[in-house]
Amino acid sequence: MSERIDKEAKRRRFCYLYVTLGDPEEAAVRAGFDRENALGEAMKCLRSRSCLRIIAELRELTGDTGSVISGLRRLAFGSCNDAVQLAFSDELPSADVLGRLDLFNVSEIKRVRGGGVEVKVFDRIKALEKLYELETAFADLGRAEALINALTSHSGEEDADDGD
Repeated sequence: MSERIDKEAKRRRFCYLYVTLGDPEEAAVRAGFDRENALGEAMKCLRSRSCLRIIAELRELTGDTGSVISGLRRLAFGSCNDAVQLAFSDELPSADVLGRLDLFNVSEIKRVRGGGVEVKVFDRIKALEKLYELETAFADLGRAEALINALTSHSGEEDADDGD
């Protein structure tokens, strides 16, 4: 029973992380699924009606369509652990290992004189500012739509007044 509850908790975390990150495999890994099975578990979740319902509810709550906002959230809240691991490794990892690293937040990697490596990541504060701007724009759009609907709606009372 405990294993089933744990799996359900992982699936719920996956849903939240998928909406936030937009990457099914990364969401599965960060939700606690084994890296080796992460993509398969992500696909199982994305075929599950309960997960699809949760994802739709989360997107509706956040006003997210799953595109730009997910990318900005990933920049603002994503992990830089793999970039740090790469920067401090003594030698370049194999292509297989490099392929599994999450370097989404990395804007630039270069070797510097003296044998070091410089890793630049995207500015989290700028990503947060853009998220704020988008959320404010969506809120303003909702208020404008409500005003337009209020101004253009007709009630029975108004029609009765027009006849006098």
